[in-house]
Amino acid sequence: MEMATTAAAVGEGTSGGGGGGGGAVPEAGGPEIAFFDVETSVPQRVGQGYALLEFGAILVCPRRLVVVGSYATLVRPNDLGVVSAASVRCNGITRDAVAGAPGFRDVADAVYSVLHGRVWAGHNIVRFDSARIREAFAEIGRPPPEAKGMIDTLPLLTQKFGRRAGDMKMASLANYFGLGRQSHRSLDDVRMNLEVLKYCATVLFLEASLPGVLTVENLVERAITRSQANGAASPEVPKPVAQSSPDSSKRQRTVSRVENAIQAGGNQQSIDPATNKEPIELISNIEEMTLGSGTQMDASSSGFSGFLEPDDVSTDSIQISVPSSYRLTRKTSIKHKGILLQLCCAGLRIQFGVSTKFLDSAGRPKLNILVDIPENLSKILEFCDGIAQKSSQDSGSTSEWRPLIKKYGYVNRPTVRLHIPTIVSGEAATYGTEIYQKEASGNIRKKDFSKVDVVELDSWFVRGNMVDAFFSLELYDYEQNAGIRLVAKKLVVQSK
Repeated sequence: MEMATTAAAVGEGTSGGGGGGGGAVPEAGGPEIAFFDVETSVPQRVGQGYALLEFGAILVCPRRLVVVGSYATLVRPNDLGVVSAASVRCNGITRDAVAGAPGFRDVADAVYSVLHGRVWAGHNIVRFDSARIREAFAEIGRPPPEAKGMIDTLPLLTQKFGRRAGDMKMASLANYFGLGRQSHRSLDDVRMNLEVLKYCATVLFLEASLPGVLTVENLVERAITRSQANGAASPEVPKPVAQSSPDSSKRQRTVSRVENAIQAGGNQQSIDPATNKEPIELISNIEEMTLGSGTQMDASSSGFSGFLEPDDVSTDSIQISVPSSYRLTRKTSIKHKGILLQLCCAGLRIQFGVSTKFLDSAGRPKLNILVDIPENLSKILEFCDGIAQKSSQDSGSTSEWRPLIKKYGYVNRPTVRLHIPTIVSGEAATYGTEIYQKEASGNIRKKDFSKVDVVELDSWFVRGNMVDAFFSLELYDYEQNAGIRLVAKKLVVQSK
């Protein structure tokens, strides 16, 4: 594989050594489509940018969709210290791996030739990869390559293929089509990107060609019939019911995994997708997630008497309830004296408010705020994090555990993210968190959001503001990531 060397030059089977890539690099402006991907460091503090660690690209013939060349190189950052443990967990690129690699200045000519004047393609390249390329060229004082056109497969497939593959990340799409795990290495990822695009295009072509056959209703009926014939139906799972839409264009879709009706922000998702692609199991997941989320919101909105303050919680009375499954699911819960543990804490200082920079695959902002937490709350959450992680490991999960509490600033203040879920109903979306404002007079009034308005929400949750938070602890194990997410049920923002 070309990944085994520091650089692999564009051209059939040509590979280079530890420099900027041997062999013939093609001239800029060719007719090929350049699928590319970058791997970067993970910023560890406020204001720290991304450092380019790897660039990989394949050139694809637009008529036959075959790879006609490839190029990949590791890149040594100016400061090897940016290659932190978080970076290594993300893509496996260590300091030793890039210590002997060329700096970006040494490979800039090759990167420029691969990209300039071609159509660029990749997953989430508009918001991430393209920006990192421009930053890298700016750092060495050179103009960046320019694209003839741009194919970002994240919004493209989200729009055309729908949410049938969950969050539409590359790992989820690859898992959906049985293409194996994403390696998070540039050249492997762009090749996987091309394969995913081919698979999605094939499914869409078949659906358009056979609209009377490949429908949700027909697949549901056949899946149920086959499952019953094989004796696979479980008495614990309600009989799936096909939901037909009055919009005929929405009926011509194959059965697919869909995301929970409550969209929680952040990097991890709260759904529990099955790796088995049998339609009957996927339909069961859809129904379970939809019913589960609705029940949860109903329970949380009926007053807030069930929320405990940190001083009212005894860690000796906290237990974790795990169903008979090898991984954490929506049914997994943390309980205090036999009752679902939900917490409230007043006067949390906001460190980072809502940002519109990060979007989910449907184009909606991922909504969460970062807040400082006091020592008594930190101890409870650390305890919950510990027993949940142990339970995850004991159940055989191989997912990486994501710590709930992060240290912030030079004084290592404990901080957590409070997620503001979005409830989606058809084309409309509203917040799943009740949001109030506490005025200087002490009066508290509820903010009526008839629709999602991130700009207005951002004006409320500004750094330095204090907020009273009522939140639940939700566990997840998804795409090799596991942990606890704090979902805000009620937030009271205190006016300055």
